This record gives sequence, structure tokens and C-alpha cells, in this order.
Amino acid sequence: MCGIFGVCGHKEAARLTFLGLYALQHRGEESAGIIACDGRRIRHHKGMGLAGDVFAGDAIKPLKGKTAVGHVRYSTTGSSSTKNIQPFFVNHKRGHIVIAHNGNLVNTLELHKELEKRGSIFQTTMDSEIIAHLFARSEEKDCKKRVVAALSQLEGSYSLVLMLDNLLIGARDPLGWKPLCIGKLNGAYILASETCALDLIQAEYVRDVEPGEIVFITEEGIESIKPFKSRKHSLCIFEYIYFARPDSNIFGDNVYLTRKRLGEQLAREYPADCDLVMSIPDSGSYAAVGYAREAGIPYEIGMIRNHYVGRTFIQPSQFIRDFKVKVKLNSIKDVLKDKRVVVVEDSIVRGTTSRARIKAIRQAGAKEIHMRVTCPPLRHPCFFGIDFPTKKELIAANNSIEQIRDFLGLDSLGYLSLEGMLKAMMLPKDEFCTACFSGNYPIKLPKKLSKHALEK
Repeated sequence: MCGIFGVCGHKEAARLTFLGLYALQHRGEESAGIIACDGRRIRHHKGMGLAGDVFAGDAIKPLKGKTAVGHVRYSTTGSSSTKNIQPFFVNHKRGHIVIAHNGNLVNTLELHKELEKRGSIFQTTMDSEIIAHLFARSEEKDCKKRVVAALSQLEGSYSLVLMLDNLLIGARDPLGWKPLCIGKLNGAYILASETCALDLIQAEYVRDVEPGEIVFITEEGIESIKPFKSRKHSLCIFEYIYFARPDSNIFGDNVYLTRKRLGEQLAREYPADCDLVMSIPDSGSYAAVGYAREAGIPYEIGMIRNHYVGRTFIQPSQFIRDFKVKVKLNSIKDVLKDKRVVVVEDSIVRGTTSRARIKAIRQAGAKEIHMRVTCPPLRHPCFFGIDFPTKKELIAANNSIEQIRDFLGLDSLGYLSLEGMLKAMMLPKDEFCTACFSGNYPIKLPKKLSKHALEK
């Protein structure tokens, strides 16, 4: 996952973009960048780390212009390095191209080889760079037709914010994997991954960019086209389970209320005779509220999160993930001692993080620990923007639920069923991608597909 943001028609475009990235920081902590355009002049600032650190001091001040694009990165394709910091920028004979991409393309190898044969020279290991090459090589004279021609060659997931000089463009792939919304502030248009970014800058939510839609935004207004053949939607259900902020509305529903419904359904499927319900902060907290209410068991705060430590799952290396688990959460012994505890977790990916947390709860004196998970076992790799690209990284792909229970040190373990998870959603169940649970991928995958395809 990544967070993308764009502004068109506001004199403080770069500052608004910084605030937008701040609100979207949960979508990527690896790097941050903003590119602004004033007429035909491009100014940019990027760096590794959190948005607040990258844009400390007067870093925003030189970024003049009424149009700006920002990005916070969590790497799933391409290495963790400064050359891969987005937004991606190229200058060619027809002007500037700026790209901020959330998602993963699955035909990267095929397109990369073909473009290299035709003389393209790649500067990064990002699949996002391919979009710029496709646009620049298009023989279409009309700018909008060039965008359509480039995007029509892509397979996989993408929500995009593009800037062509002062033209701001938003696009979602025809299956609609990743969220992207449109807002408005004092006549200026905003594009953002989630509505929480609009809330921070007090922008009005207008609507979502629809799957397969491209919007072209200038200071004069917004134009929408839907040039692609309609396809069955595959919205990423993991957005509701883990990634999106609970105060956001994505895919037409509120994330907090959805997570609470997941918890309620989980309590129906896997009740437990316990003294209290607790969560693993923060993404499990909202489902725990629903579980406790449905089960009629008191909800307690059993762990306190150190908010100066970032999210563990989206860190680029296992070493950093392991270290941050230890300093991120601390158990409250007086709450947990001699108690039978239901621990509600949003998901179990590799298992190492959950194991460390359960160990801490056990050391705090809990008599019994029963974990309940708000999604089914993750048994299949995701190629569309979540960082579990191989089966060997997924504990549920290689172990039975009983083996996972034993590995985690639990008294019992219950996963929400696929049917129960989909029942908690407001949209029809066939609107979502559930490939990471079922193995039923919504598109045909190329034979050669690798997370680090470009680097190999």
C-alpha cells in the first residue's frame, strides 16, 4: 500500500499536500515526496522517512504552484532506496510527467522487456516508471488519448495521481482494487487515497473515482471519461481489515463500522467463555468493540501502544518489524493478571508479530488466551499491493490452524469464515477480491511474476 494525494487550483497546493500525506502516513512510512508545478516550472522535495521529518523546517516553502502531487511509500515492488521515492518525475519533449502510484502491476516484466527493446532506459526498479514510458512513447497527439493509451496496456492494480504540467489526473484500474476519492476546497479539487485526508484539510468529499474512470482536472473544472470495457470489480477487502484508517470512508462504507461488524460476526462464529475482550492496538481495536458487544463480555484495554513507533507489518524488513514489536506495545499487568482473555487481531500474516504479543500477554499474568481473527487464514500470495508475495511467508499456507495455535502459544484460535467476512460488508460479496484467502485470482497472472522482477 501507498498513500497518494493531489491538488489543483489552490495557491497553497504543496502545504495542503503535506497535510494530506500526514493524514495518509499509515499507508506508508518508508519515504515521502511532493512535486509542485507553477506554470511550466517543476519543484520537488523527497526523502526517506516520515512526511513530518522529510518536510521539516522550510522544506515546503520553495514548492510554489497551484498544482501539487504527493506520495508516501510502502514498497511492494522495487527496492527500498532513494531512487524509488515517489512521486516519479520525467521531462520529455511534450512536457512534464509526474506519477504517484498506489498498487502493483502484474505485467511488469512483459512491458519492461518490450520497452527496453524499443530503447527505453529505466532509472528505477518501480513498476510505476513503466507508466511514464508508455505515456511518453504514445503516438497519440491528444494528451488525454495518450493517457488512455498508456493505461490500457496495464494489468494489475493502480490508483494513480498524475500531473502533466498544470493538468491533474486521477485514475483507477477497471477492477477498482485501490481506493481513490475526489474532494473540493474553496474551488480547488483534491484527489486522495482516503477521505481522512480530506477531513484534515476541511475539504468537502465529492465522490469516489470509479473503477475504470479517469478524471482530468484543471482550474476550470473536472472532466470524466470511462474508456475501458466494464469488468467485474475486485475491491481489496484488506483495506477494510487492516490498511485504511477507521475514520475513512472507502468503497462507499465507513471503515470503523465495517470493522465493528467483523467483530460482531466473529463473536457469533467463535464465542469464548472469558473474563474480558481486548485488542491488539490499533487496527484490531474496532473489531474488538464489536466482538465484546455481541458476546456480552467487558471490553478492556489490555495493551498500551507507544505512538512514537510506526506500523510493524508495513516495515520493509523482518529485523525492523521484530524490533518495533518489542517497543511498540506494553501489557497492563493489573488488567490481565489471572484473567481469561479474548484477544481480537485483525489478521495473522507471518505469525512472528502475533507470537511476540501473545508472549507479552502471557508474561503479564493472563490465565488463558483465546485469539480471534477478523479474517480467514491468509494462504495465498497477493500480487496487487500487499507485502506477502510468496506462500513461504504466510504461516497459514504452510501450517494447520492447530499448528498455528501451538506456534503462537494460545489456548484456542478462531478465524472468521470467508462467508462471515463477506457478510459483514455492505457491498455484494462478488465486488471484492478475496484471492489471498481463496486463491481465486480475479485476473490471469503471467507465468513469470516476481516481487523483485526488475532487479533480477
